[in-house]
Amino acid sequence: MIRHLYCTAGAGMEELLAEEVQHKLCATQVEQIPGRVFFCSNADLQTVTQLKSAERLFILLRKAEPVSLPSNPAKAAAVIKQRVVGDPDIWRQTFLTWTALQQELQCSQQRGQKRKREDEEESLHTPSFRVSCRCSGVIARSYTSQRLSRIIGMAIKEDLGWKVDLREPVLEVNVYLSNDHCIVGIPLLKHPLASRSYMKHNGLRSTIAWALSSLCPKKLNDCVILDPMCGVGAVLLEAAQEYSNAVFLGMDTDLSQLQKAAENVKASGMEGRVQLLLSSAIEIPLADGAVDAVLCDVPFGRKFSCSSDMPAALPHLLREMERVLRVGGHLVLLLSLQLSAQLKKTICTQEHNQNVNSLDTNNLHTDPSNTQNESTDTTKPLMFHKSSSEMSNTPLLISSLQAQRTHRVSLGSTDAFMHTYTKIHTHTLSLK
Repeated sequence: MIRHLYCTAGAGMEELLAEEVQHKLCATQVEQIPGRVFFCSNADLQTVTQLKSAERLFILLRKAEPVSLPSNPAKAAAVIKQRVVGDPDIWRQTFLTWTALQQELQCSQQRGQKRKREDEEESLHTPSFRVSCRCSGVIARSYTSQRLSRIIGMAIKEDLGWKVDLREPVLEVNVYLSNDHCIVGIPLLKHPLASRSYMKHNGLRSTIAWALSSLCPKKLNDCVILDPMCGVGAVLLEAAQEYSNAVFLGMDTDLSQLQKAAENVKASGMEGRVQLLLSSAIEIPLADGAVDAVLCDVPFGRKFSCSSDMPAALPHLLREMERVLRVGGHLVLLLSLQLSAQLKKTICTQEHNQNVNSLDTNNLHTDPSNTQNESTDTTKPLMFHKSSSEMSNTPLLISSLQAQRTHRVSLGSTDAFMHTYTKIHTHTLSLK
């Protein structure tokens, strides 16, 4: 049966989520807006819950044109009943679909358990509910989210006879109203898809960690994958969940971080596939061309910063990562805006500065049309400056890394860029 669903996504993750639902679920009618991706799929719910780039999963109840509410509360209630709530039969049918999906999920997770008690089953005929409303734009100037939640809740109660329960409802009705959208949905799971049970110690957000491996142009099965600044191992474990035949190596100079990474690796059951090593990313103890991919969240910010002067160290990090990467391998970096600007400075001043590393800080979301252009750019060399203790300020070129893609994402309080490169030949140094 085809189901109309949608997922919420972090800012900048919408495009990656749209690609994931098409690839993993063979989804149709995929549409993305800021913060949400809509799609239709007949995949079983257990498969849908394996999405890695989504935050929360909803069954779509209503997607309509934006609503304009009068300032008079009584008139606003009438508009909400007509435009937001709409046809009660659609709500009842959606609730039946939601109930079937809940039973499907329970059967897959709890086979052999006894059926629910009769009083619980009876509650499914007239379910209890609460409304969670978010609003922005013009509506938010006249109505708070709490006030709108009450108005919408009263309309649902009157039209459907459902019971309001703010503490332990059977259903949570999510409503999003803005200048551009009117969206109503019901969450299918109590916990976010982004929660990972195997992460005993949290680091980089799981959806972003997953995205680093997903941005590689080539799939990473039967590969050796390195994270030279692995922290608690979030990036490696997300990649390990995705690629069952790959081998992973994590390095860090912080022993306490490696200990936490080891606990995460054990909790995930990946001890045989993820190896951890106390070592510096400036001097990686591997031979030239030893790994197939390098995935790295370069530390920045108060929470994840390190003692090194990262802008000064970045060129040397790039040089060492490039050295251990085989020809045809992929380098994916997550960099802060500052480090991305530093990366831009270390790239030759040619036209690709605008095409590949477009660091427009005024645009939070990646434009799919721009991404198409980025992935087809021609070879662009990277250059770095050795420190004064090593040699003069003569710039050196690394012509072996070809830029593939640059993608901007939100980390909550700040934004970052994911940069993807492919090594196209063995590196040789040359003077500019």
